[in-house]
Amino acid sequence: MSSIPLEIESRELGAGSSTRPHSVVGSAKSSVKDHGNHSDAVLDAEQAVGVLPGPPVDLRKGGLHRGLSTRQVSMIAIAGTIGTGLFLGTGRSLAQGGPASMLICYSIVGFVVYITLLLLGEMGTQYPVAGSFNAYAVRFFSPSYGFALSWNYWFNDAVSVASDLTAAQLVLQYWTTWHTWVISLIFWVFLVSINAIHVKAYGELEYWLSSLKVATIIVFIIVGILVNVGVNQAHQYIGGHNWTIPGAPFVGGFGGFARVFVTASFAYGGTESLGVTAGETKNPTRNMPRVVKFVFWRILIFYIISILLIGLNVPYTYPGLSNKTTTTSPFTIVFSEVGATTAGSFMNSVILTSVLSAGNHALFAGTRVLYGLASTQPVAQAPRFFAKTTKAGVPIYALFATSSISILCFGSSFIGSGQLWGWLQNIVGVSNQIAWLSIGLASLRFRQAWIRQGRPLSELKFRSRWTWPWGPYFVIITVSVIILVQGWSSIFPTFSVVDFFSFYIELPVMLIMSLGWFIGRRIYRIPLKHRQHNLNNNSTYPNYQSTEHTTHVTPTISESLPTPIPSSASHTPRSRFARLRRLHDLVDTRTVDLHLDEYHEAVDDYLDDENRKARLTSKGRWLWRLYYWLA
Repeated sequence: MSSIPLEIESRELGAGSSTRPHSVVGSAKSSVKDHGNHSDAVLDAEQAVGVLPGPPVDLRKGGLHRGLSTRQVSMIAIAGTIGTGLFLGTGRSLAQGGPASMLICYSIVGFVVYITLLLLGEMGTQYPVAGSFNAYAVRFFSPSYGFALSWNYWFNDAVSVASDLTAAQLVLQYWTTWHTWVISLIFWVFLVSINAIHVKAYGELEYWLSSLKVATIIVFIIVGILVNVGVNQAHQYIGGHNWTIPGAPFVGGFGGFARVFVTASFAYGGTESLGVTAGETKNPTRNMPRVVKFVFWRILIFYIISILLIGLNVPYTYPGLSNKTTTTSPFTIVFSEVGATTAGSFMNSVILTSVLSAGNHALFAGTRVLYGLASTQPVAQAPRFFAKTTKAGVPIYALFATSSISILCFGSSFIGSGQLWGWLQNIVGVSNQIAWLSIGLASLRFRQAWIRQGRPLSELKFRSRWTWPWGPYFVIITVSVIILVQGWSSIFPTFSVVDFFSFYIELPVMLIMSLGWFIGRRIYRIPLKHRQHNLNNNSTYPNYQSTEHTTHVTPTISESLPTPIPSSASHTPRSRFARLRRLHDLVDTRTVDLHLDEYHEAVDDYLDDENRKARLTSKGRWLWRLYYWLA
C-alpha cells in the first residue's frame, strides 16, 4: 500500500474528524462578533461570497455524519428515480400521450437529466456539502433565487412523500378499496421511524429496497419480451399492434405529447438529489464521480427498455389505466398477461415496496434540504432549530417538519386518489424541472468563475470534458422550453383552471419568494456610507488566517470581501456590475471564493482508495469488478 501524504496524516490525526477548512465567512462572523458591528460584517460578507447552506461535517460539534457507503449512494440514486413515477406514472403517460409520445418524451428528458447530473457532479465533487444544488445556486448564481429554490425543493420533497403515500392507496386498490388511507398512515409511521434512527439505517433500507426494484425490472424486461412474442393469455403475437390502434401512437395531438413531459419529469425526479447525499458520503472525491458516471446509464437503460415494452404490450385504451379514482400500473398489467394468477399480485407487492422506497428517499432528501436552509451562514434561511441534530446525526426537527406535509395524502378521501395523485405528480414534476434548470444556471456561473479567476481546469476534482462549454446552456434552454409548453393541454382546446395551476403555480411562487427575500434583505441593510466606513475600518475586519484542515493559504477577510463601492465624491470608475448592484443580487463571479468548503482528502479516503486498488489487482479482480458494477 502506498504511503499516505504526511501533511494529510498529521492534520487528520490531530484534528478529529472534520476534514474541510472552516468557512471564511463563518470565521469572519465569529471574529467580528468580538469586535462589534456584527450586522455590517454579515451583510458585506454575504456579498463577498455565495456561502453554502451547510457547514462542514464535524462530529465534535454535532452535525451530519458521513455514514453512506458507495453502494448505498449508488442505490439511493437509483431509488430516487426508479419508483412511483416509473411503476405508476407510465400508466398515466400512456393514457394521455400514447406509446410514441411516451417513448420520445422519456428519452428526451432522460438525456437532459443525464447532462444535468454531470454538471451537478462537477460541483458536488468539488464542494460536497449538505444542501447540494440549492447551495450552489446560492453560492454561484443568486442568494435570493437560491432561497426560493431551496424552499421550493423542500416543498417538492415533502409533497413527494404525500404523493407516494397516495400512490400506496392506488396500489392497494388492486386488492381492496376498504379504508386505503390506513396503509398511508402505517407507511408514514414506518418512514419517520427509520429516518429518525441514523443515516446508515436509511441507507441500508434504500439499498435493499432498490436492489429489489432493479431485480424486478430485469424480470419485467424478460417477461415483457415473452408476452410480446406470444407467451400471453391469448397466445397471440402482439408485436407493434398497440401502436396502430385508432388514436395511437400519438394520443391527444400536441397537447397530449407535451403533457407527457411533466409525468416523465416526475418519473426521473430524484436524480438531482444525488448531490444531497454528498454531505454524508464517504470519500466523495472518488465516490461521487463513480456514481455520476455509471448510475444514470443503468437508470436510462432500465427506463427506455421498460417504456418501449409497456407501449408495445399495453394499449392506451386499457380500462382503468388512469382516471380520477384509480391508476393501474402497466407493470402489473404485463405480469397479469402471463396468465398466472399470482403474477399480478407479486408485481403489485413489489410496486408497493417501491412506493415505500420512494417515500423514504423523498423524506430523507427533504429533511437534508431543510437542514441546509437552517445551517446557512451567515444569514439563516430557515429557523435555526431545524439545524439541530441528534447524537446520531439526524436533523430531527427538520424530519418532523418535512413529514408533516404528508397530511395532504389524506385528501384523497374527498377528491379521489387518482385525481389527487395526478395533481401532486404535476407539481412535483415541475419542481424537478426547476431544480434541473437551477443546476444549469449554477454550473454556468461556477464554470465562468473558475475561468475568470484563472484557476486551472486540472484542479477540478471531476470534470465532464465533453459538456464544455455547451452543457449548461443546453440544460437551461431545453428545460425552459419544456416548462413552458407542457401545460398546453390545460389551455387548448378548453381551459382547465386546476390543471393549469398544477402546471404553472410554482413559477409565480418562485418569483414572489425571490423578490421577497431580495427586498427583505435590502430593507434591513445598513446605509451604504456606514457600510463603506466599516469596510475601511481595520478594527471591524481584523486579518484572519485559518490554519486548521487547509492545504492552501486561506485569504484574509479583507481580501475575500469585495472592493468597497466608492462614495459620490470619489472619481474612481465603477463597473457596470457594481452600478446595478442595487437592482439584483447576482453573485460576482470575479470575487466568489472558490476555495471555500472545498473537500480535502482524509486518511480514511486514502485507505479506501488503496483498498479498492488492491481488490482490483488481486486474483479475484474480475469478481470485484462485477461486484462494483452491480453494487
